[in-house]
Formats: sequence, C-alpha cells, structure tokens
Amino acid sequence: MNKLPDPIVDGLRRGWRVTGGAHAPRPARLDCDVAIVGSGAGAGITAELLARSGLKVVIVEEGPLRSSSDFRQLESDAYPALYQESAARKTRDKAINILQGRCVGGSTTVNWTSSFRTPSATLAFWRERFALHDFADDPLAPFFEQAERRLSIGPWLTPPNENNDLLRRGAARLGIPAAAILRNVKGCWNLGSCGLGCPTNAKQSMLVTTIPSALELGATLLVETRAERFELANGKVSALLCAPAGQPGPSTRIVARHYVLAGGAINSPAVLLRSQAPDPHRRLGIRTFLHPVVMSAAQMPAKVEGWQGAPQTIYTDHFLETHPIDGPIGYKLEAPPLHPVIFASTVTGHGQEQSGLLRQFPSTHVQLALLRDGFHEQSPGGTVRLRSDGSPELDYPLTDFVMDGARRAFLSMAEIQFAAGAQQVLPVHESARPYRSWSEARSAIAALPMKPLLTKVVSAHVMGGCGLAGRPELGVVRPDGVHWQLENLSIHDGSLFPTSIGANPQLSIYGIVNRLGQGLVRRLGGREAILA
Repeated sequence: MNKLPDPIVDGLRRGWRVTGGAHAPRPARLDCDVAIVGSGAGAGITAELLARSGLKVVIVEEGPLRSSSDFRQLESDAYPALYQESAARKTRDKAINILQGRCVGGSTTVNWTSSFRTPSATLAFWRERFALHDFADDPLAPFFEQAERRLSIGPWLTPPNENNDLLRRGAARLGIPAAAILRNVKGCWNLGSCGLGCPTNAKQSMLVTTIPSALELGATLLVETRAERFELANGKVSALLCAPAGQPGPSTRIVARHYVLAGGAINSPAVLLRSQAPDPHRRLGIRTFLHPVVMSAAQMPAKVEGWQGAPQTIYTDHFLETHPIDGPIGYKLEAPPLHPVIFASTVTGHGQEQSGLLRQFPSTHVQLALLRDGFHEQSPGGTVRLRSDGSPELDYPLTDFVMDGARRAFLSMAEIQFAAGAQQVLPVHESARPYRSWSEARSAIAALPMKPLLTKVVSAHVMGGCGLAGRPELGVVRPDGVHWQLENLSIHDGSLFPTSIGANPQLSIYGIVNRLGQGLVRRLGGREAILA
C-alpha cells in the first residue's frame, strides 16, 4: 500500500515553529500577543481564530507531537504516548479510571469522534442556576454551525458495526428510541482505531485541522513542555513559567498581552492552584465532573468483533428523559469500541475467570452508560487538589445518589442486551457473575452492593473545575470566558462547564469556545476571524 501523506511531517519540513522534545531547543523567553496552554479542543479552536486575526500566538503542550506516521493501531504504542498517565489516570481513591489525551490535539486526537451539541436542558439549567442568560440554543447556533462545517461534523452514512447495531436492535425490540451519532470525520476508512490515533488523518481532530492552520499562520508550538504556573501582579498575569515535561532542562518564560488556559479539566484548575490564583468565593477546582461510566458485557451467539468499524455510531437518551434533569440521575447509553488491552484491564475477575472472558472476546458486546452528574445537590462532582509535588489529583466521591443511577443503568443495559439476543450478560462489577436470563439478571443486579471499587467506573469526559457563571460568587470565569479576578486570563476548555454536559463534550467545547474566541479577538483588536 502506498504511504499516506502526513500533514504534520510536511509542515515540519516547511519550517513550522515547533520547539521542545526532539525539535528545536526551547528558548529561554518568548514574547507574544497570546499564550495558550494546551492544544486540545478549546486550545485548537482559539489558536486558529487568534492566528487568523493576525495576532502572534504561542501554544504550550505538555505531551508530544505525534502524527499519522506514528499511529500503528497498537494499544501498546498509543496509551503511553498519547494519554495522561498511560491511560491509567485515576481519582484519589482509585475508584474511577480516567482516559484523557496528553499529546498535540489533546483528547481530540484519541477520542471516538462522537459529536453532540450542548443539550437544551443543560443550557436551561445553566441559565437558571448560574446566571448564564445568553447560553441558549439560538445564540449559540451560529457558533456550532461554524465548528461543524470546519470539522466536517455530520451524519455517519455507513451502517453501524455489529457492536452498535446490537444496541439499536435491542432498544427497538423494547420500544426504546435510538439514533445515530454525528461524527467529525472526512474520508473515514471505518477502521475502528480512533482511540489509538487516526492513521489516515480522517478524524478531524485539532491535530490535523486547527493546530496546523495556526502553525501555517506563524504560531509557535512548544511540545513536551509543562505550564507550571502564572506569575501574577495587580490583578493580571505578568508571565507564564514553563518547564520541560518529564525531564530536566531549562525553563521558558512567556510574556503575553493575554493568556488562555485550555489544559483540560483537572490540569487547568491545577495550573491556577499552583499559581495561587485569587479565589475569593472558593470556586476553583470544585464541581469537577466526569460522566461516571458503568458498563455491561454480553456474550452473543455470533461474532461481534467490536474492534472493527466506526467505534460509536448509535445512542439512546431515553434514560436521560425519564426523570426531571434535577431528579434521579439519568444516563445516556452508547456502545464503546473493544480493544484487548483496555478490555482486559476494565472487566473484572482474574486467572481462569478472566481467561474465559478473553476467549469470548470476539463475540462480546459492550454497552456503557454515561451518568449525567452535576444537576442535583447529591451529585456535586469532585474537587481538584494538588499533591505535595504540585501534580493534580481529583477527589471524586461516588455518592449513594450516583450509585443508584449506576444500578438502574446496569438494569437498562442488561434488558437491552437480552432483547438483542444475548446468551448471557455480565455487569462489570466485582460481585457480579454472568447471568443467563433477564429475570436472573434483574434479581441479581437489584442485590449487588453498589460501592466504589466493587462497581467498575471509568470516564473519558472531564468537565468543570473553572466554571462559567454570570456572578463571581457562582463561578471562576465570566460569561465571556475571562477570569473574574484576572483581567488578562481566559479559560477555553471543558473546565468551563458548570455541570456535566449529559453528552460527549467535544462539540460543546468547539461551539462555546468558538463564541468566546471570537469575542477575545475583538477585545484584543485583531482582524475579524471565523472558523473556515
């Protein structure tokens, strides 16, 4: 097969300004109009807008610059190179495993392409509880439309793989509506390895769209470089101090007119905590949300081969809509891709028990439930704190309220899987065993002890910790994205969200940050710029 073109390699040959790691040495000092921490969803959108407006931009990324030439569809390559803590970042009590990107493009380089606009019910809750009066469908629609065009977000016209179609068929037999998921892809080969880095550049991540665009326009990218802290003086940021990530070396001091923090929830609050940023109302780092995820594995009579084909293409919001948004916790059902390492490290059991599960891997179907946290007083999310070495950790209590939702999700997923023809269903819980009928599963799940560490909980969606609010006592950031107490600092990532989204969050970040970024361009006096 002919080698595919690699736009990152081509750009480096043309002279993109990239320093750090194996690239050019980092300078001791950089001056610019805007310094951006991070290179993921929010950072990428912001970088392109600012560069298009004629402003001088510097982007700081803790992870490496990898590209399609490096993506070999191997978990052993991808997790250490592209994820926070080798895809093993955990909450303080180790009860939740968190998947987050740590590379150029951030989580957009390794996510599964699912694209949803911010649900209307979520926006209504923000308006009511956080005084975000202009956060509504109509005002946000143009900014979502621009992001969708720029990133080729649209319907997936190829039939779903069997893993996703089992969710559709099982739901249909129970009268539960299910729908297709929009994806940000162009010329997708339907390989199924989105979470390992797209080897064909079909996924329209920040790695192949906005970051290259900003670099073409003269932006500078520092890779393998950690943003340690801001220097603060007189209600402003005076400098950003950076150091090599994971190795010794000289530091870099960046002086800018304005600073944009977009390192992702957990990391963005941590930078502010290390900087001892003002927090008069004690809002920094709190209300950090995960969409806690529980899973159900089913043995099907025929091959599923969930590693093949587009990873997530079918969903149902039926169980988000059965209660008021501030009532018992609701959940969104989807079907994740299956790869052997992440499967083996997620399912319960060991020895012969796990060996048996792995022998059944080709005929295994998995559903997941995203629990919509943050809309009830008993679902306050978690808190980002600093360890003694300055690294962040997330303390995230799994309350009885949340675990009640997890039990109901196990029941919903098992019923759908049996309706789809499952021979047996195994809720991913240390005390569960494979159940051979819906009636057996229903009784057993009702009796499971829903406790942290017994109930296997994971998440790939981290939100909050630097919440938006219309009043300073309600949040860290103003409705325009600017820090309430630091006039030349904006936050442009998922840490902005005052609750979880209730859907995969990447498009919410794209659309909302698009609006905030265009406003920032105007305030800084740049040329008018839109995503294109």
